[in-house]
Amino acid sequence: MSTHPAYRADVNAAGMRVGVVIGRFNEDITQRLLDAAVDTLRRCGAADDNIDVVWVPGAFEIPVVLEKLAINDQYDALIALGCVIRGDTPHFEFVANECARGCGSVARNHRIPVGFGLLTTDTWEQADARAGGMHGNKGEDAVLAAVETAGVLRQL
Repeated sequence: MSTHPAYRADVNAAGMRVGVVIGRFNEDITQRLLDAAVDTLRRCGAADDNIDVVWVPGAFEIPVVLEKLAINDQYDALIALGCVIRGDTPHFEFVANECARGCGSVARNHRIPVGFGLLTTDTWEQADARAGGMHGNKGEDAVLAAVETAGVLRQL
């Protein structure tokens, strides 16, 4: 048994203000990610008036809007939702990598959890499976990770 302090938080969003930034590209998928994210926030105790949703054209634009929200210092957690499906060109790698890098940068620079719900799949069927299909819903997963991390940060 360790004598070191241990920090662990419940997934409780009561009193938290959360910003959700979502890419419109592949909106049939991203809307399902958003629906699950908002539902999860509500189930975790977040009030509707403490959930702000911002739509952007696609995944590449998500980090700059997260940055703007983080600068305001009004949010306890941020959620990034999007869907990039591989095509025939290297565009997929550029968009997915820059979105991931930007989300991580916002989290580190502003010390705010960013739930990363960007689907990066080879096919539409794989995206569908991760937006409420057989692999669950990554919008829900992103919220749970961000809310729990926000709780841990409050303890520290």
